[in-house]
Amino acid sequence: MNSELEKIDLIRSRLGVGYKEAREALDAAGGDVVQALINLEEERKHFTEKIQDRGQELLEHLKDLFHRSQETKIKVKQGERTVLELPASLGALGLVGTLASSQLAVLGALGAVTAMARNYTLEIERPGQDEQNVEPAGPT
Repeated sequence: MNSELEKIDLIRSRLGVGYKEAREALDAAGGDVVQALINLEEERKHFTEKIQDRGQELLEHLKDLFHRSQETKIKVKQGERTVLELPASLGALGLVGTLASSQLAVLGALGAVTAMARNYTLEIERPGQDEQNVEPAGPT
């Protein structure tokens, strides 16, 4: 029994795993410490590769999302005249900034009230799609 505990301790010290994982690896390897170490290393390698693949997929998705948001434009219009045009990604950063700061939130609310009073409209332009108008709330 002491010999089995020494084997488990050896596996734990080499790979930094817990007693349970070391014991399971040792049992699966038929008591062969070297094979248990190889099996655990292979499991870690496969796990790391999966994480890297998922990370790469996420990065590609984020790049695509950023590219599409750069193509999407937000326009503030008064009648047919465009007063302000900016990429949607910049608008999203502005929204995050507004949520993070109460002073920016107050300025944003005042700007929205002023825009409604002057009959401004918000237009979202996506490539390959018709423009979408967002009408101001309240009386026109």
